[in-house]
Amino acid sequence: MPEQIQSIIANLKSFGVRRLALMGGIAALVMAVIGIASVYLNRPAYETLYVGLERSDVNQIGLVLADAGIGFDVGSDGTSVLVPAGTTAQARMLLAEKGLPTSANAGYELFDNVGSLGLTSFMQQITRVRALEGEIARTIQSISGVKAARVHIVMSERANFRRDEQQPSASVVIRYAGNDAEKSAMSIRHLVAAAVPGLSADKVTVLDSNGNLLAAGDDPSNTSAARTLGVEQTVEAQIGDNIRRALTPYLGPDNFRASVKADVNTDTRQTEETIFDPNSRVERSVQSVKTNEASNQKQASTPTSVEQNLPETQTTSTEGPQSTSQNDRKEEITNYEINSKKIATVSNGYTVNKMSIAVVVNQDRLKTILGKDATPDQIAKRVADIQKMVASATGFDDKRGDIIDVSAVEFINGLDGEPIDQPGILASIGTYTGTLINAGAFIVVVFLVAFFGLKPMAAALTASAKPAAIAGPSFDDVQRSLPTPDAPVAAITADTLPGARAGATPLDDLRQKIRPAPQERLARMVDLNEERTAQILRKWAAAPEAVG
Repeated sequence: MPEQIQSIIANLKSFGVRRLALMGGIAALVMAVIGIASVYLNRPAYETLYVGLERSDVNQIGLVLADAGIGFDVGSDGTSVLVPAGTTAQARMLLAEKGLPTSANAGYELFDNVGSLGLTSFMQQITRVRALEGEIARTIQSISGVKAARVHIVMSERANFRRDEQQPSASVVIRYAGNDAEKSAMSIRHLVAAAVPGLSADKVTVLDSNGNLLAAGDDPSNTSAARTLGVEQTVEAQIGDNIRRALTPYLGPDNFRASVKADVNTDTRQTEETIFDPNSRVERSVQSVKTNEASNQKQASTPTSVEQNLPETQTTSTEGPQSTSQNDRKEEITNYEINSKKIATVSNGYTVNKMSIAVVVNQDRLKTILGKDATPDQIAKRVADIQKMVASATGFDDKRGDIIDVSAVEFINGLDGEPIDQPGILASIGTYTGTLINAGAFIVVVFLVAFFGLKPMAAALTASAKPAAIAGPSFDDVQRSLPTPDAPVAAITADTLPGARAGATPLDDLRQKIRPAPQERLARMVDLNEERTAQILRKWAAAPEAVG
């Protein structure tokens, strides 16, 4: 066993069993105080989950949260539940799956407490609207980032003397924690519109707890400008992703930057086309007409003479001109069915009219690839190769008027994309204020316990390690109290002992109690130091001879 350990064990044994037990008890008490203080001061900060609950709901919520491993605490009033900060959304989603709390009279639970006796239609309608508002508010609170929500709904109403029916509308007030409140507001508008009959999204207004208008009026996402902008962003992002996939294995993710601008046409086009096939025909109907005509015509004529003017005179007629005609006609009509095809095309997509691409490459990376002795011509050739690679990856079309530019430049050290705004010192301190306060309080508690507990204990143990009894006079004191050769032996009295003062001292009390004889003091001197005692005795023996 090492000497240090042996010395420690020997020192501990010198204290005795009682003192060791006292030291162990004080050490255990100090450690318990420090442990309790650390647990109490470093426990997580809690925030309110639900308030105004009944006892049964508090018990059920506690069981569900305990099974899920989520810490919780119950308020002093017994009607509120608190959970660690940052777990509120998770706890509410978990409790919503279990149908808790049931005592929050904000949803359809309102009908559980409504009696049918004396309930008018107006009261039923109001209760229905309140229940619908509560259910929608619960659903909105389940969205990530939404801490609280309040919903107001105006249902459609048609009066007797009103021609037009009043359209329903709604307003929502949310308390949001985050930076995407506008996106959540658009989702909330569609959620409320789908939950209320006859309500359109443009009739829903969303505000935050600070009074800022998040969404109102027509939905900007349905406009043609917003659609065109969205398509352009999608096309640009896709082309930029193609460039990154093509250049990252060669240059690395931090050695190039690409920017894409696409001119997209999102106009809706409709094309109708009819095609006739003359080679594909079928007889539909045949009509035949046949006509035969024959005619004879004969005419007699009386000759002109004097006899015609004489009375009672008969003239003899002679044959006149004769005509004969015959006509045959045949007519045939055939109707054919010609094959035709009609094509109607509606295009609701997009067309890229023009594309501009700019790529900058880290020049140091190209020098590393080509070597330290790379010439500008070699770098320019490698840039041209990269330009061909980018053109192939992006679908570059020269006829369309696309523009592509690849340049090799020196990158600024430490610049990786857009600069990120770092939080200030005050913001960082504000974020960790609770932790700093708990740490400071813990350090103060440890210091107080060490100063008022460990230090007095160490002082008491150090004092108790010294002999409690008053030690007798030292060898020098006894030597000074004995007579010298120049003084007679009879001059030795109690006043010559050291420490003799006018007042009472511990040494005087000791003399009064013990008062040893001169022989005993001489024996004590011999026990302390024999050689020095022998020298003193020789001096005493030689003193009378020197006097004589």
